[in-house]
Amino acid sequence: MSTKTNAAMPPVGILAGGLGTRLSEETDVRPKPMVEVGGQPILWHLMKSFASFGVDEYFVALGYLGSVVKDYFVHYRNRGSDLSVNLGTGAVDVSRPPSEDWRVHLLDTGLETQTGGRVKRMLEASGRRTIITYGDGLCSVDIHELLRFHESHGKLATVTAVRPPARFGELRLDGPKVERFSEKPQVGEGWINGGFFVLEPEVAGYIPDLLTPFEGAPIEKLVSDGQLMAFQHAGFWQCMDTLRDLRLLRTLWDSGEAPWAKKWR
Repeated sequence: MSTKTNAAMPPVGILAGGLGTRLSEETDVRPKPMVEVGGQPILWHLMKSFASFGVDEYFVALGYLGSVVKDYFVHYRNRGSDLSVNLGTGAVDVSRPPSEDWRVHLLDTGLETQTGGRVKRMLEASGRRTIITYGDGLCSVDIHELLRFHESHGKLATVTAVRPPARFGELRLDGPKVERFSEKPQVGEGWINGGFFVLEPEVAGYIPDLLTPFEGAPIEKLVSDGQLMAFQHAGFWQCMDTLRDLRLLRTLWDSGEAPWAKKWR
């Protein structure tokens, strides 16, 4: 991989170490971010989305089955290329290599480490402003707008607030006639943590140890200190917690209507 990075864009940190127990049908043999949508891990979809905004450096916090993620990136260039192999010498010539010119730091953060500990490790490794998100959710958020918002308020942290998708499909009726059916629409009220944080390196000091969940005391302290602001994103956001969620993401991709990929697909 190239060692150059895009200084204009902060790096991205991705939480990829959880057990993914609610998706055990897929995660018995791979970490959840490596579950595939359209033949590529959801982790790849996330990175391609960020790359479309100019991001070319990533920190990935590994834990459960981290070796699967390491193997994917170690062999990424060969996997996506045409190869000519000299069986006598072992020399490998690569043609049509992948277009991605990313620098990917794979941090083995441990099986028992909580989200706060993984965030702390990534912030310390980056040493500068970092976008951090979960490795199991896709979103159509405009990263440039998110960064402009973060810079405008001057606080230590920004979280992207999203509308949670409804659990069931929405029916809009005119009497008995169905006027509209929407599979898992974004609901009209309420906001939840959608990830896609922008964090200054000082946020690492809010996390006392590796066993601290980021969504607990660290965020509560940021709130009490007036250091957390919310960027409201009313567009597409979808986590991948269940097989139903996974089927939805695969259906959107297969239909050519994946909202997270419209900028780059």
